[in-house]
Amino acid sequence: MMKKFFAQSYLWLLLLMLYAPIIIIAVFSFTEAKVLGNWTGFSTKLYTSLFEGGVRHSLIDAIENTFVIALIAAAVSTLLGTIAAIGIFNMRGRKRKAMTFLNNIPILNPDIITGISLFLLFVTIGITQGYTTVVLAHIAFCTPYVVLSIMPRLKQMNPNIYEAALDLGATPFQALRKVIVPEIRPGMISGFILAFTLSIDDFAVTIFTIGNQGLETLSTYIYADARKGGLTPELRPLSTIIFATVLLLLIIVNIRAHRNAKKQQTQI
Repeated sequence: MMKKFFAQSYLWLLLLMLYAPIIIIAVFSFTEAKVLGNWTGFSTKLYTSLFEGGVRHSLIDAIENTFVIALIAAAVSTLLGTIAAIGIFNMRGRKRKAMTFLNNIPILNPDIITGISLFLLFVTIGITQGYTTVVLAHIAFCTPYVVLSIMPRLKQMNPNIYEAALDLGATPFQALRKVIVPEIRPGMISGFILAFTLSIDDFAVTIFTIGNQGLETLSTYIYADARKGGLTPELRPLSTIIFATVLLLLIIVNIRAHRNAKKQQTQI
């Protein structure tokens, strides 16, 4: 009984430590105070200022850049990761182990090392740093995570259905599109979401590949803002909106997954 009590207490304490900063930011997003922790009364002025105030132009531009780069990087890395995962899965023995090991190296490698390596690569081959280099860098470090998301779905798939599709007259591309892709689609969706999240969250790789042409993402904007001596108050409502959106999407995905599981159990 005591062991269960301490285990639950530890879990709740851990959750409190994880979510307390987010809750504090959300609470103080509804006050006009410039300094976090100074409550001056309930107000939605920061939310209004976020979308209509003077900070809107630079901050909204940074948000737009962040989401556009994340969407492009996630889409391309999902495509490349799917092809790579299928290729690695069809290898045998030492070749598969070697390729899996090589795929895991960028995941385990510190982001700052990846950023410096890509920076030196772009400088060496003479690519001007800016939008293109940031997108390429994000694709490079997101793709291994997509491969990692898809591989378990390939291992769960019946290995005979592809051969059966070929025997029934399907071309290799038709078998890939109509047989393999539907089987691994949940892994592809998970990989896309993971790549999208990693791209939005990344700072170390972005700061080394963004160049000096004035391009800013949300992470570099916050970094530059912090170096000025403090964070813009409008970042509090922005953080709250992003957190609420992610939480809502997570709830919707879990509800759909629960309903699909119930349908499958009913069919069985």
